[in-house]
Amino acid sequence: MDKTNSKLLTLSFAIAAGLAGFTLQMLIKIFAGAFGVVARMADSDFVRHGLPVLVGFGLFFFFQFNTKIKTWAEEVVVEVRKVVFPTRKDTTFMTISAIIMVSLSTGIIWSFDLISGYVLKLLMR
Repeated sequence: MDKTNSKLLTLSFAIAAGLAGFTLQMLIKIFAGAFGVVARMADSDFVRHGLPVLVGFGLFFFFQFNTKIKTWAEEVVVEVRKVVFPTRKDTTFMTISAIIMVSLSTGIIWSFDLISGYVLKLLMR
């Protein structure tokens, strides 16, 4: 594994751990409003702030020092580097094509709706 991949994996693990800690903090806040037991526990600074930080650090160290996860992540980075992204010209053409097709579909469905509404009004008289 080269040094660039190692830095990328460490950054990815840190971001994932930070998101997990933030998610836990938000869940504690949400559940504190819904459940009295959680609200009493959330009065503690450790539960509100320390627990999410501990979970984040624990998850980071678990990811960083687990050889199976690190091997899997290295394989993911190698495979992602093989991806060939379309050129700007191709992306523009595909976007314009999608907009045209959606517009045509919208026009067809709108005309069917308009015609069927008109026919139903004639039949209900």
